[in-house]
Amino acid sequence: MPYSFKFVNELSVKMYDEEKRYVYTTPKSFLELIKLYITMLSKKKDMLEKSKERYENGVIKLKQTQEQVAIIEVEVKEKQIEAELKKNEADSFAEIVGKEKAIVEV
Repeated sequence: MPYSFKFVNELSVKMYDEEKRYVYTTPKSFLELIKLYITMLSKKKDMLEKSKERYENGVIKLKQTQEQVAIIEVEVKEKQIEAELKKNEADSFAEIVGKEKAIVEV
């Protein structure tokens, strides 16, 4: 903003030298620039707030997912142990059935 006023003042001096007419800068233009700045600032602030909320929600969801995955991993380990036990039982039962089948075939 200061640059724009400096530039306008330089041009007004140049115009006075060439045309012998005065050009004034009004406070209204300065107030309009401040209003524009405030508007842009509020838009940027809103955008950053929305981004922050999205980030926070994402972090919360990641933590929840991490907890759920940990629970599922524990359940999988428990079920894997049960599956191993059932597999061993099935293998021993298959051996017994195989031996009895051999006896019956004889």
